[in-house]
Amino acid sequence: MTHQTDPADQLAALVESGVHDQVFPGAAWAMGSVHHGMAGAAGRLTPDPASAAMRADTLFDIASLTKIVSVWALTGRLVGQKRLRLDSRLADVLPGTAGYALGPVTIFQLLTHTAGLPLRARLRASYGEVREDIVRGVLREPLEGRPGVAVDYTDRAALILGFVIERLLGMPLDEALAEYILRPLGMAATGFGPVAPRHGQLVAPTEYCEQAGAHLCGVVHDFSARLLGGVCGIAGLFSNVFDLQRFLQTMLATSTGQHGGAFDAGWVSASLTVQTGALHPARGLFWHPAAGTEPGDDIWCHLGFTGTAMWLSPRRGRYGVLLTNKLYYTRDSARINGLRRDFMRCVFSG
Repeated sequence: MTHQTDPADQLAALVESGVHDQVFPGAAWAMGSVHHGMAGAAGRLTPDPASAAMRADTLFDIASLTKIVSVWALTGRLVGQKRLRLDSRLADVLPGTAGYALGPVTIFQLLTHTAGLPLRARLRASYGEVREDIVRGVLREPLEGRPGVAVDYTDRAALILGFVIERLLGMPLDEALAEYILRPLGMAATGFGPVAPRHGQLVAPTEYCEQAGAHLCGVVHDFSARLLGGVCGIAGLFSNVFDLQRFLQTMLATSTGQHGGAFDAGWVSASLTVQTGALHPARGLFWHPAAGTEPGDDIWCHLGFTGTAMWLSPRRGRYGVLLTNKLYYTRDSARINGLRRDFMRCVFSG
């Protein structure tokens, strides 16, 4: 008789192996369905044996998951309220783009990474360190490709959509996020940094910073986000697995016809559907089919450079979250990507 291992035990063992093999110093994880979830943690904040043990409520710099939690969520709200259309041109919603290359680019092209935007950050080198100069420069810069022709992931898409959100809602991105997404969903631990140490609150450190002479901790790792004051559509959010569980459970509830509250059902459905035709790699709206899966498998994903990831499958009624600080060790992503694939298979198998 074969012994069937509990998925939670499998995930715990997998994450422990990642600590042992020095893929990351520590991690927190969660998986579940609309009404049920399980979470765990492994390792420590740093490799130092005296370091605090990682906990399930540890805050992580979630890097590009910021694009989903803030920009994707708020864009969906505006689309659902008919204050923004997927075929809206930037010239019609961001006056600073009229007459420039970005003017004809659509919201849809930004959400599918088909806008032909510059792929490299180069913000400081191109526009200096003053926020207004950077914003003006980004909105006036030339494209690198022809819109609609190729799928090329770039931070610029979320950065520009963040500007659109701020203009249409008439408030900074962090305030809009708190008011329309975080508070309604009860995501009390989530917010843009810097994260001030609070009693008992653990924050996972990321990469060693020559300038600071220490590993960054509670300060966003992404340089573009730091340059923009820590609040932008690219990166900057700190969160934990419990808050991301709430976010994904709400998406699942919405996708299965239950009242999700913060999300529009049509928006969730469109986002978790391939919108890029025969172009490769396939993309939904900011979400993409998980590595190693086919679009028909209905497992959608977004990753973060610091070592974070979340997955969602409406058809299977499940989600997964894996937050690590693998960047503490390395920028190389080969080993974390292998572990992510194993984690994803474990969450969605059966």
